[in-house]
Amino acid sequence: MFSCRRLVQQRPRGADKLAATASPSLAGLLADLSPLPAMLMNHRYDILVWNSEMARLLLDFDTLAPSQRNAMWLCLLHPEMRERYVDRERVVREGIAHLRTAWAAHPEDRALTDLIAECATSDEEFARLWAERDVKVNGRGRKVMRHPGVGVIAVRFETLTPLQDPDHLLVIYRAADDQSQSALDELCAR
Repeated sequence: MFSCRRLVQQRPRGADKLAATASPSLAGLLADLSPLPAMLMNHRYDILVWNSEMARLLLDFDTLAPSQRNAMWLCLLHPEMRERYVDRERVVREGIAHLRTAWAAHPEDRALTDLIAECATSDEEFARLWAERDVKVNGRGRKVMRHPGVGVIAVRFETLTPLQDPDHLLVIYRAADDQSQSALDELCAR
């Protein structure tokens, strides 16, 4: 029987370096998804490309150093984003479980190992939850955020993996209710 571990070990060398950039077709797709907020991340949750709606919803990623454009780092360590999620503990817990899954699939990825070490030493909550060893892959769900400009926004998200770029994650947000749709519409009109 062919195991998942053997399959992971057959990944081509250098695949982690390829995951650091987005193909032009994926970058173009993000623009085409407007007005839906969307972003493309790699397996370590580095945010590679985003559309203007995602920047308006979360924050202007262009203002961050490239090393800070990481969804886990932002949720844990960015002052503005730390309090953005209404159910922060659940979001962090799920993010850590996803990160552990990525770490298991990419044990040779030094940048991922460094990110985990930075988060564990900088955030007690991360260290506590990392020690629980949860593993999870969930491509859809719901998040509720406090946006400083338009108030509470509930979104449903879908995470898709492109066949040609299996180490990338395309994340698309949609409003979860009419009030949140009005808030997103207001953000997009700005």
